[in-house]
Amino acid sequence: MHEYAARFAELLEQIAIKIRSLTVDRISKAIRLAGMGIVVAALGFSALIFLVWAIFEALEIPLTTGGAFALIGVAVLVTGAVMWSKRFK
Repeated sequence: MHEYAARFAELLEQIAIKIRSLTVDRISKAIRLAGMGIVVAALGFSALIFLVWAIFEALEIPLTTGGAFALIGVAVLVTGAVMWSKRFK
C-alpha cells in the first residue's frame, strides 16, 4: 500500500512538472524578452534624441540657431520627400 502512495505522488509531480513546462516556462521567456525589448527601445530612443541634440549643437557653432534649425528642417523635409516617393501605391 505504501508503494502505491509513493508512485501516485510521483505521478502527480510529473504531471505538475509537465504542465509547468508547457505554460509557466514559456510565458516567463516571453515576459523576459518583452522586458528586454522595452529597455532596448527606451535606450535607443534616448540615444536618438541625444544624437539629434548633439548634431544641432554642432551645427549651431558655425551657423546661428536659425541656421541650424533651417538645415535640420531641410534634412527632415528631404527625408520625408524620399520616403513619400518610395511609398506603396
